[in-house]
Amino acid sequence: MSSTVTVPTPRDALHHPAARSLAARMRGVVIDAGSPGYDDARAVWNGMFDRRPAVIARPVDAADAAEAVVVAAAHGLPLAVRGGGHHVAGLATDDGALVIDLRDLRNVEVDAATRVARVGGGATWADVDAATAPHALAAAGGLVSETGVAGLTLSGGMGWLRRRVGLSCDNLLAAEVVLSDGRIVVCDEDRHPDLYWALRGGGGNFGVVTRFDLRLHPLPTEVDVAFTLYPLEDAARVVAGVLEGVAGLPDGIAPLFVFGRAPEAAPFPPSVQGRAYVAVLALNGEAEPSAGEAALTRLRALAAPLADVGGRMPYVEAQRMLDADYPAGGRYYWTSASLTGLDGPAVAEIVRRIEAMPAGHSTIDVWVQGGAIARVPVGATAYADRSAPLLLNVEANWHHPADDDRYVAWARTSLAALAPWHTGAGYLNFPGLMEDPASRVRRAFGPNYERLARVKAAYDPDNAFRRNQNVTPRVDPVVADAAEGVRRDPA
Repeated sequence: MSSTVTVPTPRDALHHPAARSLAARMRGVVIDAGSPGYDDARAVWNGMFDRRPAVIARPVDAADAAEAVVVAAAHGLPLAVRGGGHHVAGLATDDGALVIDLRDLRNVEVDAATRVARVGGGATWADVDAATAPHALAAAGGLVSETGVAGLTLSGGMGWLRRRVGLSCDNLLAAEVVLSDGRIVVCDEDRHPDLYWALRGGGGNFGVVTRFDLRLHPLPTEVDVAFTLYPLEDAARVVAGVLEGVAGLPDGIAPLFVFGRAPEAAPFPPSVQGRAYVAVLALNGEAEPSAGEAALTRLRALAAPLADVGGRMPYVEAQRMLDADYPAGGRYYWTSASLTGLDGPAVAEIVRRIEAMPAGHSTIDVWVQGGAIARVPVGATAYADRSAPLLLNVEANWHHPADDDRYVAWARTSLAALAPWHTGAGYLNFPGLMEDPASRVRRAFGPNYERLARVKAAYDPDNAFRRNQNVTPRVDPVVADAAEGVRRDPA
């Protein structure tokens, strides 16, 4: 599957010297500020970020991406890499940068016999779902189908199946990567294992990933989804009802709490629209659905519900169910932390924060973790924050720039109000522009940070890939020597 074809700008019509140089070297589309469609090409999902890159390169393969990396270095341009362009912090673009936009690398090849999908670096989860569902297989994707595979996988990857099969990064089998000097390598458990370790949770720090080989899992093409809204005043009862039974849940059931106000739109019934609620979302992700039916039924009966807008549906539809809540061009600021628990006082604090919430569709979400996530040793992948039972995400979502300060303040004060229950570490796919980002990144990676810094120094010593949740390179002679061998003789 590929994106809409863009007619290339003639080389002599490009204004930026790096764009002209790149157009002579790569097969894909090259765009600069004078090109038709520049404004559409530079837009990213979060409307808070109105950046003007110097050049946008749309490679058709890894060789094209390598040319873009080399040209950026030659012209002294900072790099940004766009997979799905969906990161809340707007990391897929920057002013004056050369953006490597992977949207034309959206191919998905499924080997149903080996249960492996080979996925282009610009694919979205919708692309993956469309290819895997006909085989009754599913990848460990997210909850919004428009999200890019690359960004979600490289920094973790939370989805419906997280407790059964782990994070997206736990299901990465191999990757094709363009390094900072333009060389192309393939990494897995045997080839460049340090790089492979780092890609599983370490973010976009190490290169341009142009292909992901993902493990697939059996899942019926139709699934049952609970999306049950309860009155906010029943929040303590609902939360306790879920958490007291977590130990008995099958791993294919991974609940998510959402606290907010119901939008005044379908699929929410008119009687519910505008009401404050706590919702419990879960999908029956068991390979054999009967194993999860009783648990899903219980989640729908924790109190007298306002509504249940879930039901039985194709898995690909379940993956699209939340897309409308996150339209492109909206304004988003999120902040995240791991929770040690969610007792009565913590729930009461969340309720107060919802009551203080500015009008609109902001939410406070709490993800139940454990299961397969927690069974992976902390040092086995770069993703380190596995022991916390819950993950908090405060989502400020709005539409008008004049409201920016008010919504950002609400999100930040909400996180601060919940400090007695969170660790300060968090999930790096969620935060927007962070206060003290270097400290937040260190806390997120915890005991894995120093190893990540050494791998970073080996594969990107000059920090060319720094438009991300950045790890500072730290030289380790042993790892550096290994990486030098990669540069001399790439796989």
